[in-house]
Amino acid sequence: MTDTLHPPTAPHSPLAPPIEAPKSLKRSIGVVGGTLLTLSCLTPASSLFVIVPPLFADLGTGTALTIVVAALLCIAVAFCYSELGTLIPSAGGEYAMVGTLIGRLAGWIVFVLSLIVVMIVPPIITLGTGEYLAPIMQIDPKIAGAAVMLLATVMGLLDLRANAWITGIFLVLEVVAAAVVAILGFSHTSRSASVLIHPVTEAGHGVSTAVTAGTIIAGLAIALFVLQGFSTAVYLSEEMENPRRTVSRTVLWTLGIGAVVVIVPTIAITLGAPDMNSLMAGDLSALVQGWSNSAVGTFISLCIALAIINAGIVMVIQNSRVLYASARDRAWPAPVNRAFGTLSKRFGAPWIATLAVGVPGAVLCFVPVETLSGVTGAAVAAMYVVVALAALGSRRGGHRERAAWRMPLWPAVPLLLVVVLAYVLTQQTARDLVITGVIVAASLAYWLFYLRPRQSTRWVISVPEEEMGLENV
Repeated sequence: MTDTLHPPTAPHSPLAPPIEAPKSLKRSIGVVGGTLLTLSCLTPASSLFVIVPPLFADLGTGTALTIVVAALLCIAVAFCYSELGTLIPSAGGEYAMVGTLIGRLAGWIVFVLSLIVVMIVPPIITLGTGEYLAPIMQIDPKIAGAAVMLLATVMGLLDLRANAWITGIFLVLEVVAAAVVAILGFSHTSRSASVLIHPVTEAGHGVSTAVTAGTIIAGLAIALFVLQGFSTAVYLSEEMENPRRTVSRTVLWTLGIGAVVVIVPTIAITLGAPDMNSLMAGDLSALVQGWSNSAVGTFISLCIALAIINAGIVMVIQNSRVLYASARDRAWPAPVNRAFGTLSKRFGAPWIATLAVGVPGAVLCFVPVETLSGVTGAAVAAMYVVVALAALGSRRGGHRERAAWRMPLWPAVPLLLVVVLAYVLTQQTARDLVITGVIVAASLAYWLFYLRPRQSTRWVISVPEEEMGLENV
């Protein structure tokens, strides 16, 4: 019923001793399917309705400005991902790119950072399900989130092409919901557009206070998280046809579309909220009902709930590929590698890796969402720093001659990213940095005592030979 990875025995990477050419995932999606999956993983409407509302409490009318600044940074990040993802197209995503270009230890660190993100983001999103199902049923948000994670896990076991169309249908519904909110907000404008560039928050007793640049910078980590899913195209590059063209187009188009879907309604909500207290409360369902009626509010809420389910499905698909690739590269003891490397013969999905992502995700739904969001924001910023460092090494030696999409303004773009995002990290809370740091420190201990002594047989970063510019990339 299943097919498992066999221990490699012939070379396929400059970082590894001779090992057998690794198995590749089946190529089954093109630009349309890849864009649908990637947009669904960015899940702009879910980010708008789940992650953006808490930002209003801290940033007030500066929320839209913060997301715009994050989007500008994400353009530079997208350039790095597009170049590296077509140079090293692998289901391993960031760690395959970084490990191949600047070393196995750096690849391991970015793998751990990406693992933090891929394990925590789905439950953060799915925790919003209960709130938006409230018009038709009352359910504990934690239980609703866990149920959606388990449903997404079951869907993740199916064929990738089928999931692309399923998630595409859900994506249409979430974009419709975002568009309706934008129209309602703009049609009920209650404050000047000047508050978007001169942001304020409620200081109490009806008094407003200006939002400082430091506050906006501190909010950038979460704002980057709002737009983070465009990198999914890199994880799927091993399953895309003609990755040199498909990956870069998918990354850049997804970021552009996703940014519009998030930013335009955020501006509309900022201008349309009847008062600062309503804006900073972030209760979008109440705002929509106030602008329209309960029927429209219920429709929007159900569309959002479907969008959240959609996001859960796509994230489980993406994240299972990361664990699959880590098993192919033998990051774990042999029994774990065999398990994570098991592919379903019927659907071609890494089914044990899918379960390993979905079931713990359901458990994480019972952790406070503030903690999950803060740690994820810090991990995303740190991961982008390492990816930018890898982009600085993308044109050395033999990599210079490989067929790949090349970013404009290299190396200024990755250098700017390293500087800006390093500063953003210094503005995060001590709690979030400590939790992230402890996880990374534990992973370094695993590297030191398990992986490093077994360099010839463990953490052998692989990119299928046909992907390394030798065939149709």
